[in-house]
Amino acid sequence: MKFEQYNISEAIKARLAELEFKRPTDIQFKAIPPILKGDDVLAIAQTGTGKTAAFAIPLLHLLDDDRLNRVYKYQVKCLVMVPTRELAVQIAGAFREIGKHLRLNIIGIFGGVEQEAQIKQLEKGADVVIATPGRMFDLIHQEKMDLSQLRTLVLDEADHMLDLGFIKDIRDVLRHIRHPHQTLFFSATINTEIKEIAYSLVRNPIRIQISPQDPVSKNVSHAVAYIEMDDKRFFLERIAKEFPDSKMLVFVRTKVRAERVAAAMERVGIATLTMHGGKEQRDRLQVMNEFKNGDVKILITTDVNARGIDIPNVDYVVNYDLPDEPENYVHRVGRTGRGVQKGQAVSFCSTEEKPVLAAIQKYLGKPIEEMQIEKSDYKQTIRFSEEVPNDNWKLLLEEDAKAAEKARKKKKK
Repeated sequence: MKFEQYNISEAIKARLAELEFKRPTDIQFKAIPPILKGDDVLAIAQTGTGKTAAFAIPLLHLLDDDRLNRVYKYQVKCLVMVPTRELAVQIAGAFREIGKHLRLNIIGIFGGVEQEAQIKQLEKGADVVIATPGRMFDLIHQEKMDLSQLRTLVLDEADHMLDLGFIKDIRDVLRHIRHPHQTLFFSATINTEIKEIAYSLVRNPIRIQISPQDPVSKNVSHAVAYIEMDDKRFFLERIAKEFPDSKMLVFVRTKVRAERVAAAMERVGIATLTMHGGKEQRDRLQVMNEFKNGDVKILITTDVNARGIDIPNVDYVVNYDLPDEPENYVHRVGRTGRGVQKGQAVSFCSTEEKPVLAAIQKYLGKPIEEMQIEKSDYKQTIRFSEEVPNDNWKLLLEEDAKAAEKARKKKKK
């Protein structure tokens, strides 16, 4: 089936053709019809399979069809709740791209920037608001955002949104809605507890699950390499220098670690960008633009970029540190191999991280392929680093000589 065969606005069809969207992905094929009918939907699909378009396309049609029922000052027709600022910016951009030929007011609401511009946009009423919970509730409490006429609530990255930190926020949103509405949940992963919470918030939802046996897309080749914590920087340097034209997303555990790894790369002449919760929103947007445009090929980030963010043409995901939560592994490696593209992910696992790796493999239901690194190759990777001082080179050479001598003596015996 092609998009031109769907019962959607001709303006949307024309725009999809301009964007070269010809056929729906599996999640789009299964989600668009029930959303157009007004059903509640709980959709679980791998990252990179087109989940945003799966709800944006039908919702834009329904909103365009409902233009005569205008919204008034501060009122919102459709609310998309997301966990991060970057995701809010991205999804707002996707709605605007697909809805380019429609006369709809689409607004991104998130913290880290001044409120005034966002309030001014809301004064006209909004067809779609894509929001993070913190800034959204600030505006609701100031009576600058009115959900009383809301027709559709979307939770993107639903497992995270329904986590303990967000469930109260979602129930607060529901209290502001004064009539029956449509609720949509989209996520790459969802556990039993979160599923129960989700079902408590909806009315007889249509459940859609794509490729549940393997949460990692078949377009992603992923492997693990056993590398000690203090040696990881040498192996990242090696990958960066072996593939200088490749776009790489490097995940670390903390913002302090992100800056330290970036400093280590700078010492060996490798340009990187960093992204984490400690950066101002303006800086975060600038970093994302530089990385997306390919101005700098390596972005070192915390899990703030693990979920939902669509960065084009990421060739490699490097788990410099393994994630604390197994499901975040799925979200991280899903930043590559998106759509029809192929991608590669490699995880560095130190001795102390082996229990974390075991938890990830249990979550995946299968082992991750191990990259075999010979001892000699391991040593050479450290030896050839530009960060290793000359005296360390000598020590390593002496160590090799001693090992060789020891082997010869053992052979004679």
